[in-house]
This record gives sequence, C-alpha cells and structure tokens, in this order.
Amino acid sequence: MASNEQLGDEAFMKADELRAYMTSLQMAKVEKAMSAMDSAGEARRKLVQTLSEPVALTPDFIQGVKTRLASTVRKAAQGGETEVMVMRFPVDLCTDKGLAINNNDADWPDSLTGRPRQAYELWRDYLRAGGYKLKALIIEWPAGLPGDVGFFLSWSDSKQR
Repeated sequence: MASNEQLGDEAFMKADELRAYMTSLQMAKVEKAMSAMDSAGEARRKLVQTLSEPVALTPDFIQGVKTRLASTVRKAAQGGETEVMVMRFPVDLCTDKGLAINNNDADWPDSLTGRPRQAYELWRDYLRAGGYKLKALIIEWPAGLPGDVGFFLSWSDSKQR
C-alpha cells in the first residue's frame, strides 16, 4: 500500500486515519444526542414536578382558565373544529402510568394526580353541565410505552368519556 508520500499529497489521510476520523465524528454525534436526551429528561422531570403541585383554585384563577378556554374553543369553532387539545402531560402524573386511560377504563379520572386532576375537576365542575365533553388519550408512545396524555375538550355529539 502506498504511503502519504507515494500518494503525492501529504494532506491525504491513510485509510486507518480516515476510519479513526469517522469514528470520532460518530462519537461526537452520539455525545450530542446523549446530551440532548439528558436535557430532555431533565426538562421532563421538572415538568412532572411542576405539574404534580396543585395550584390554588381561586375565583380569579378559575375565571382566567375559563376565559382562555373560551377563546381557544371559539378559535377552533371558527375553523370548523369540534374538538381541541387543552392539556398535555406526562403519564408520570397518572398513578398507573396511563393504563386506565389507554384501556378506556370508566374510572380513568381516579388515576390523575396534581394539575391534571385539577383540570379534570374544573371540566367536571364548570364545563360538563354546558355540554362539553372531555376525553383523555395517550398521544405519544416513546419506545412503544405510553409517554404523554392529551386532554381533548369537545362540543360535538359524540359519546362522552
């Protein structure tokens, strides 16, 4: 096999040097991906911590939620929609990691904790009587496991959940 001098270009890498360079590039990509996964994992842990802590349901807070929901629902209706996702949260906020929701268990609300539980109760106490329906679905399946739950507020004639 020819040396660098025989190839006529000292800047031309030998095959083993090129393979080592490719390996270092692949390692850098893996390190970057691992760092991103660590950052995403930390962000998810912080989100779970935040959402696990209930908020004070003061009259002003409840009115603010109702105002934001009314605006969201109105915009969706103007676009011809009959349903809108109003909340997304990790299955870690369900005592059964989303099993009851995934199985369409009638008692799925009992598995909710923290702010998702409060969101359900706000729907139950303030919106259900107005004909709004709430359904919960697993909307993300990382590695084939339940990841995130979505709450969908509906004003269609479909079956209430």
